Amino acid sequence: MQFICSILKKLNIYIIKQYIGTFIFTFFVAIFILLMQFLWTWVDEFIGKGVEFAVMFKLLFYTSVTFVPMALPLAILLSSLMCFGNLGEYYELVAMKASGISTWKVMRPLLYFSLTMSVLGFFFSNNVMPIANLKMQSTLYDVSHKKMTLEIPEGVFYRGIDKYVIKVAKKSKDGNWMYDIMIYDHTDDKGNVKVTVADSGYMAMTPSQREMIFTLYDGYNYSEVFEDKDYRTRRPFQKMSFKRQLVDFDMSQFDMKHINEDAFKKHQTMMNIKQLNFAIDSLNIAFAERKTSYGKSLTNRFQYLNIDEASFVKADERLEKKQGDNIKQDTIDGFVWPLLSNIPEKERKAVASIAFNNATNMKENLTVTANDMKRARINIRKHEQVLNQKFTLSMACLLFFFIGAPLGAIIRKGGLGMPVVVSVTFFVIYYVITIIGERVAVNGDMSVFLGAWISSIVLFPIGIFLTFKATTDAALLDAESWKKFFTKNRKKS
Repeated sequence: MQFICSILKKLNIYIIKQYIGTFIFTFFVAIFILLMQFLWTWVDEFIGKGVEFAVMFKLLFYTSVTFVPMALPLAILLSSLMCFGNLGEYYELVAMKASGISTWKVMRPLLYFSLTMSVLGFFFSNNVMPIANLKMQSTLYDVSHKKMTLEIPEGVFYRGIDKYVIKVAKKSKDGNWMYDIMIYDHTDDKGNVKVTVADSGYMAMTPSQREMIFTLYDGYNYSEVFEDKDYRTRRPFQKMSFKRQLVDFDMSQFDMKHINEDAFKKHQTMMNIKQLNFAIDSLNIAFAERKTSYGKSLTNRFQYLNIDEASFVKADERLEKKQGDNIKQDTIDGFVWPLLSNIPEKERKAVASIAFNNATNMKENLTVTANDMKRARINIRKHEQVLNQKFTLSMACLLFFFIGAPLGAIIRKGGLGMPVVVSVTFFVIYYVITIIGERVAVNGDMSVFLGAWISSIVLFPIGIFLTFKATTDAALLDAESWKKFFTKNRKKS
């Protein structure tokens, strides 16, 4: 007995060593692929802005952390497939079974590892993800709103510097000397009233990098004169020539502005479970109070009406036949409302017109209020969705283990060929079902709980089925077995 326990212990250590190496490799590969997709999406926001390496490293680091909920289940699925595929391909799994060690016992140490990853994934999703999302979103906002670095092109009106428009005909190879320069000064916010023209100029930054000095040679300054009494008719202007002139531009506008992170803290993805529960309760209370308050206001507004439904129907049918904004006299005469019968005939048309306008305004008010309440309800469902996502990550880790491990034992193919294809197929199915379920739930056509968990519900029976087939040594993907099965059924028919 002690000998068997020693063998199992060594076997468990061997399997875990094989698995962990593959897991770490596939995890970082998944993170890298997702990060490349992120860079491809946002590359236009980074190019030409001179973002510092430290800022880019910070953004990519926090972005990589936010991809863990997607990379972790995929890594478990792929590594499980590869590990058990390798064991099956090199007949190590067959040798274990021949020694009396079942597939379930082989899977047990990796099940404990997956359980550990599920628990760590939950704490990561609850405690680390909100901070990572906050840092990533604030840094991404800073980078995306940073101005492009100063690069004045040839033959184009450059508007990158606030309050100035610059055009140069030609530049030297190093980009410092420029020729046929035209500068429009808009610092007075009065339009093109100040213009500087120069034959050439030299551009250089100050040692502090806070200002750019433009040294202009052989040019003129043109400016319109507003003090003249007949300015609007005569349009006088001043012209001053110069041999050398210095123009300085403030470069602080090209610095990256850091937004206050508090602006993002109220978003649902920046909250942990405790904060989400508090936010959901607050939003539900505010929604209920607004709904009750609006209902009371409507009741108070129309409580004086005492008109039967038939009168409303008849009046509505009459009003539908009116043309434009004019209400016909026969429509007014057709009303059977007791209120109109007490009004002089000459004033009935005006009263009906006012009533119709009030009804139209009320309808628009109801539409706006309904849309606001719909948005409020969607906001609540988004918070509930993020709350459920804290738990679906842990379930996905276990779910993909019970799909990957038995499927690898059945396929018996290691490496990065078949396992990658199968893993990506299952992950895409899981991801598509998750996205569809969450969007349908947010729109209110499905409960938020079902929308968040529907992908797990769909794939859970598949995991149970594959685990059963692997532990019972069923030839699920054996072509010979399927051929015999169809041949046998054909003979019966």
